Formats: sequence, C-alpha cells, structure tokens
Amino acid sequence: MTVEQALLIYPLSEGRLIAGKAGASRIVKSVNVMDAPDITEWIKAGEMLFTTAYIMKDQPDELIELLQKLDSRKAAGLGIKLGRFWSSIPESIIEEANRLDFPLIELPYQFTFSDQMNGLFLDELERSTHSLQRLLDKQKRLMKFALKAKSDTTFFDRVLDIIETPFAVISSRGHVVYNATAYAEAQLLKGWPWREEGKWIWAEQGGHSRIPIEHKGECIGFAIFYPSEVAQVKEEEGLLYQTAEILAYHLSYIYQDVLQKSLNKDMGDLFVRYLNRNVEAGILVDYTEELGVLALRGSFQCVRTKILPGTGVVQQKALLKEIRQEFEYNTVFRGTQVIHFILEDGVFSIFCADEFVNPGMLADLLKRSLACVVNKGIVQHIRLAISNKKLKPDMLRQAYTECTEAFGLAERLGVGEKIVQFGDIELAYLFKHVPDDEMKVYSNEVLAELLAKEPDYARDMLRTLEAFIEHDGQMNETAKHLFIHRNTATYRMEKIGEILGVDFKKVDDLLRLKLAFMFRKLLREKETVD
Repeated sequence: MTVEQALLIYPLSEGRLIAGKAGASRIVKSVNVMDAPDITEWIKAGEMLFTTAYIMKDQPDELIELLQKLDSRKAAGLGIKLGRFWSSIPESIIEEANRLDFPLIELPYQFTFSDQMNGLFLDELERSTHSLQRLLDKQKRLMKFALKAKSDTTFFDRVLDIIETPFAVISSRGHVVYNATAYAEAQLLKGWPWREEGKWIWAEQGGHSRIPIEHKGECIGFAIFYPSEVAQVKEEEGLLYQTAEILAYHLSYIYQDVLQKSLNKDMGDLFVRYLNRNVEAGILVDYTEELGVLALRGSFQCVRTKILPGTGVVQQKALLKEIRQEFEYNTVFRGTQVIHFILEDGVFSIFCADEFVNPGMLADLLKRSLACVVNKGIVQHIRLAISNKKLKPDMLRQAYTECTEAFGLAERLGVGEKIVQFGDIELAYLFKHVPDDEMKVYSNEVLAELLAKEPDYARDMLRTLEAFIEHDGQMNETAKHLFIHRNTATYRMEKIGEILGVDFKKVDDLLRLKLAFMFRKLLREKETVD
C-alpha cells in the first residue's frame, strides 16, 4: 500500500502527515521499530520506521542525517511518537523532510507501536484475501471463457473485461494487433525488436509486464500488461501468464490474418511489382512458400474479388478487410492451399488447383462461401472473376489479365451472375476486336432464315435457341429458364434445326450459333452504351 493509504487505516489514521506530503505515494512494504541508531544499515526499500526519538532526543540534527540515509535507501517514511521525549518535531527536521519529499508522520500518542502495526497488518491481510479471491474469480472466468470462446473479433475485448488489466498485443513482426492501453504505437514499440523472454519493465510509459506469446514453440507475438497498481504485479503474475497462453492459442487460429498483416501487404506490393515486370515470378513463388502456402508449386487458379462501383471509400476499406477475413477463415476453404491479399479495389486469391477434379469446382466452392455470408451485407457489394487453370508460375500475369477481362466482358455481355468464369466467356475475349460491321454481317447470315420469319414467331424462337446455347444444350435447363414445358422446348428446337439447316450434334454448327449470339450481345451492349 502507499503511505497515503496507510494513513487511512485505524489507529494510524489518528496520526498526521506533517511533512514530505509529495512523497505520500511511496509504497509501504513493511514496518519496523527503530531502537538503535545504526538501523539504517539494514533498512530495505519500502520499509517504514516507527520511533520515539529517544536516541536523538538531545541531538535533533542527527535526525536530519537519519532522514537523508532513509531517503537514499528508498525507505517509505518515518513515524515519530511525541509526548515522551519530544513534545514537537523541530522545524529544521520538517524543512528537510519537505526538501526530500520524505513522508514524516506524527504518530498518535495513545496507541502503542504494536497497535498501529497490527492495524496495518490486519488491513493488509484483509486486502490480500479480497485480492486473492478476486484473482481466483478472474482465473475461473478466464478458463471458462477460453473453453467456450468463439472465433470472432470481440475476443480481445472480452479477455480485457475478465482480467481488468489494460493490455496490448504485438505481432512477431512488430505490428500492434490490439491496444487497450493509454499509449500510442510508438511508445508501445520502444526498443523493438525484443528478446523472447518475460520480464517486468520500468519505462517512461509506466511499469508493465511483457510476456512472449508462443505457439508450438514459436514466438508469434508479445502481450504487454499495464496493472493499475504496481503492488498487484506479483500476485497477478500467474494470471497474466495464463492470459498470454490463451491469447497464443486463439491468435494462432482467430487472428492469423492480423498477425500476418505485414506479410500480406508485402505480398500485394510484390505482386504489383510483378505485374509491372519489375520482379520475376520465381520471387513470388519463394515468398508464398515463406508464408507456408504452396499455391504456386503446381497448377493454380486465380480469383479476383472486386468491389462494385458506388461503394464509399470508408465502406470500401471496411469491406476489403471483411472480405479477406471471410475468405481466410471460411470453413469451405479448409484444407485448401490458398493465399489472399488486398489489391487495388478488391482481394486477389491464388488457389492451388491440383485437387480441383473439374473446371467448375472452384466456382462451386466460391458459391458456397458466398452463401455463408449472404446475411452479412457483403455479397451485394462484390463480384468475383475466376481465371482458367494455369500450370506454371510465369502464367500468373495471364491469370490476372483473365480475371480483369472477365469483369469487363461480363458487363458487355449482360452476364448477371456474381461469379464469372473466364472460360465461359473466352470466345468473347478472342473475338472482341472484330469490327461491329463484321459481327453484324456474320450473325445475320447465320440466323438469316429465322430472322425472316414473322416477328413474334422469330422472337420466341431466337429466345429459345439462345437459352439452349447458354445452357450448353441441356433441354431441361432450357425449358426451366424459359418457364415452358420440356416437350415445348424440344419441339421448338426441332423446328429451329429445320429452319436453319443445322445439326445440334455437330460441334461446328453449335460453335457458329454460339458466335452469332455472342456477337448479337456485344452489339446490343454497345448500342445501349451509345
């Protein structure tokens, strides 16, 4: 306790602090009775002395020298019992105590030293009992929380509510993951990098306990605790180490993206340099493997998640962070080798494709992941593009281009799906530079016999044929799309085959029809824009 707190405890509360009030915050660790002048040789830091002043009753100047020695040994204060040998404390002694900011107490005459020491002891015993009870309660609550805690972003705040000690969490790369203290990042990181050891530190921003956060034998960060009272440090040391262990366990699963924030930022910067041809693909491969991700070791596919226009800057930043976090921890991708990083107006992801048994498997995974977050308000603000499968790391630039082109072509073709696969619109990419006149001539020539029919009839037949082409010749899907019976769809397709003179089992005929409708879409989109 402090000297100021000790003076509130009966019967010492009957005394009064007559000098050195500026030092009333000194910590009292023990109390001793002075019965010999050479006691100063055994005084400990934090010790308070009680005396009757008998030894120096005839030589007050000796008490000034005593005060100086006690102050040099960081004693807590001196209590003098008046009435037997001194009726008052000499002014010179009071002046010296004030100069040293050393607490000088006039002890109450009617109580013995034992009475006053017992009062302090009993109060400390009661304080310690309550403190230990509170500590035990915190430990119980912390363990219950650790067993039930869910993977959400309120984890640190809930730990803070339990331990009631402000703390900060620093990643192994020196980034502030969480900060509930009163200090800025620069103050918290003073002296970085640190040795991986637990220690109590006295610093300009106050005393604090710094404990390494370890997982599987590796230091993944540090927890810095700032107890409100220095006296609590020893008794709560176990609780702080227990908290650090719980933080380590959850950080390794819940906040890995925060701990790797700098690495992912570096990955994004490195990827931009690669796109600008300033670094080779091999450097990207080495860097991803440094992160423990083998996405570029074999075949791979890329996904670009783009935030749609009209989203505010502040909301865009929040969405980018949330999207990346959802991708990182969505159980749909569990066991998948993938790296996600923020790039421009979206998130770029590189998936290892060796385990994708068919071209549509990645799209199915992404659809399932979006279904998991449909209620979070994210889906309406984003669109995803998937590249074709690539076999070599130096094809990464091509994969990025495919994702970018997929967004633009999907918009031109009026594709409404949230997830666009480049493979589905690859023909449009190959023929996008064909002049408009040639597109029009070609599509009119292929569909000439049908376009010559009565307008309403021609419109229904064209819609049926277009739906048939879009659904890869699946009659059930065609009928479902048009809200007609399967037999009606089958009859229409038979008539269309007769009118156009095509065989829907021939790849060449199907390709010609697909090109014709693709050109019609591109022309319609251009006319709409114009």
